[in-house]
Amino acid sequence: MNAVSSIQNKSLKVGCQTFTWEMLGNRWSGGPDDLLDAIAGAGYAGIEITDTMIGDYFGRPAAFASALKSHGLTLVAYACGSDSGFTEPSALAGDLASVDRALEFVAEFPAALLSYGSATIMSPGPLDDKFKVAADFYNGAGERGKRAGVRVALHPSSHHNTLLGTRADYDRIMALTDPALIGWVPDTGHILRGRMDILDTIRTYLGRVRYLHLKDVDANGDWAMLGEGVCDTPAVVNVIASAPNFNGWLVLEEESDTAAADPAAGVRRNRETMRSLVA
Repeated sequence: MNAVSSIQNKSLKVGCQTFTWEMLGNRWSGGPDDLLDAIAGAGYAGIEITDTMIGDYFGRPAAFASALKSHGLTLVAYACGSDSGFTEPSALAGDLASVDRALEFVAEFPAALLSYGSATIMSPGPLDDKFKVAADFYNGAGERGKRAGVRVALHPSSHHNTLLGTRADYDRIMALTDPALIGWVPDTGHILRGRMDILDTIRTYLGRVRYLHLKDVDANGDWAMLGEGVCDTPAVVNVIASAPNFNGWLVLEEESDTAAADPAAGVRRNRETMRSLVA
């Protein structure tokens, strides 16, 4: 029996995050239509696209909706970052203004979420101040999302200079943000790289979960293809599926060197692996 066979009233859907291409930087010369082709061709049902990869579709949500429909894809979430790392007081007003623009786009896609990346340390200064600015941003984004009818979530990471890399950091930002305004996108790879007990962390903040980022790491914390590292994907999904506000989307995000060598092949391979693991 599969680990999620006992789940009732939960329809698991598998999407793909576009960071696999974004991490290539100047080595990637394609556009959003190429992403849709690759992701749909690999057998995914949905896409989480970033503000970096959306291109000129950002100002044309109807055109993007049409492109999604022609590929049989659903927009799971629109993911945004900021050069400020969401921790610079002088950038707070501008970051919040950008939320309004993002919400105008996301509101055109039923059930899609607006996801904000990890608060990041961009300059010297007390961590208390940086947590306060980050919390002010996330709460402010959530308030705007509530008015617009769009759910907003935060996505901590383990990347360089993250403010949200350890369990203590998670506990702190969760305490500073309003659960009625800001959800959480747990990311298995980042949680494991933060040396956390992944199941306990998810259970502790289960009510905050909106959807899940799935990726894998080896015992040293280096990125690995899905199913080739230490992440117990079926166990994680089994816990996530009981989250009261989980929308059913499992979004695969791949950052390994294997995928960087051929992103389309990497995400296709992960989709095949996912079928054998869960769904």
